[in-house]
Amino acid sequence: MIALTLTQLAHAVGGEILLAPRDTPDTVVSGAVDTDSRLIGPGGIFVAKPGEETDGHLFVGAAVDARAVVAIVERPVAATVTQVVVPDVVAALADLAREVVARVRERGDLRIVGITGSNGKTTTKNLLARILEPEGETVSPKASFNNEVGAPLTMLRVTEGTRYLVSEFGASAPGEIARLAGLVEPDLGVVLMVGMAHAGGFGGIEATLAAKSELVRALRRGGLAVLNADDARVASMAPLAAERDAAVRWFGRGPAADVRADDVEVTAAGTTCVVTADGESLPLRLRVLGEHHVMNALAAIAAATALGVPLAACVDRLEAVEIAERWRMQPLGSERVRIINDAYNASPDSMSAALRTLAQITGPGERTVAVLGAMSELGEYAEDEHDRVGLLAVRLGIQRIVIVGAGARRMFLEAVAQGSWDGEAVFFATADEAYDYLMGELRDGDRVLVKSSNSAGLRFLGDRLGESFS
Repeated sequence: MIALTLTQLAHAVGGEILLAPRDTPDTVVSGAVDTDSRLIGPGGIFVAKPGEETDGHLFVGAAVDARAVVAIVERPVAATVTQVVVPDVVAALADLAREVVARVRERGDLRIVGITGSNGKTTTKNLLARILEPEGETVSPKASFNNEVGAPLTMLRVTEGTRYLVSEFGASAPGEIARLAGLVEPDLGVVLMVGMAHAGGFGGIEATLAAKSELVRALRRGGLAVLNADDARVASMAPLAAERDAAVRWFGRGPAADVRADDVEVTAAGTTCVVTADGESLPLRLRVLGEHHVMNALAAIAAATALGVPLAACVDRLEAVEIAERWRMQPLGSERVRIINDAYNASPDSMSAALRTLAQITGPGERTVAVLGAMSELGEYAEDEHDRVGLLAVRLGIQRIVIVGAGARRMFLEAVAQGSWDGEAVFFATADEAYDYLMGELRDGDRVLVKSSNSAGLRFLGDRLGESFS
């Protein structure tokens, strides 16, 4: 975090200072901010966030032992450390992020990019950060830090020298993106797609559209909306950009897009295409698996070129990216048995994209195996969407369909109903049972997709299979 006096910090969060003996109101703090006492280092600022299973106030002592110098708390605790007492530490975290980013923005040339969408946020964030890092100090989220805690923690990592802040905005209910993006008013807002991810929390696809539109509504006046021209719902956000006096920059596969891809070809080694940005065309070879990542790359290029990065530099830097993130289309195993671990998250759209990629990259004499778990946060749409995945797996000709966990059982039943009843589709209640089956079933030439929502835990099954066949 940038340097602030304790008075400035307390004013930013609307808190009361309880000074430790060694401190004064003018004591300057500048350490990293975190809600996890295990990640606190010397000079750190610990935010004692209450949780569902535990309470951060219980770990203030551990943070002090790790040499934290300030604790932001909702009630005073028995620890020899300066404490800033606030009514709500999560709200205080947001207020502190707003203050720090505003101060940095006033001092230099900080440019802020916000990214949202039902799928692809983390991949696009990583690709854009990889492009921007050589241009200047770039701050972007670790993993998927995109909620009411993760997004402010990312913002608080900016320094006086930060040139780019790339923020990822996720949400499971209306209003969350508006609150997070409203902390910083992004200069650029990237909207990737509107799909069924989290539809249960939003209350349907139209409510999801309204929620994702919140990023465009939060743009800094005169900013830029980077929108998916191929998604009609995203394209409908253009008038909202006009309300913010913001221009629109389109990315997509169609000829009207400002940044587009042609001649897309998917192989087991990656995806090739020709990228055109504002009339300039260059070949691009993505090592990240999956045709759907072409759109993520186009979004990153559209944002980066708008920030002044040449297309050639964008291409060079993207071609160096081997995986988007751990557990996201991550190749494991060996050429003998290739495991694709994509079990960090799942929605109907990303499940469909992953299955299609599996079918596309499997060559003659090789066999497709899909190990699938439940998709979470679909609410009333869960049964129908799981049915559709089972149907798609059969229609794509996936040769072994392995369904894991009670929450995904509808996929198995639908696959059987569609004709995969002679051992092609199997069901297991646990990942351990699925592992034992797969260790006896997999053979040379198999291409195995492991895909589920994070809560299903299949990412660890994917890691285990990868180790077994490496």
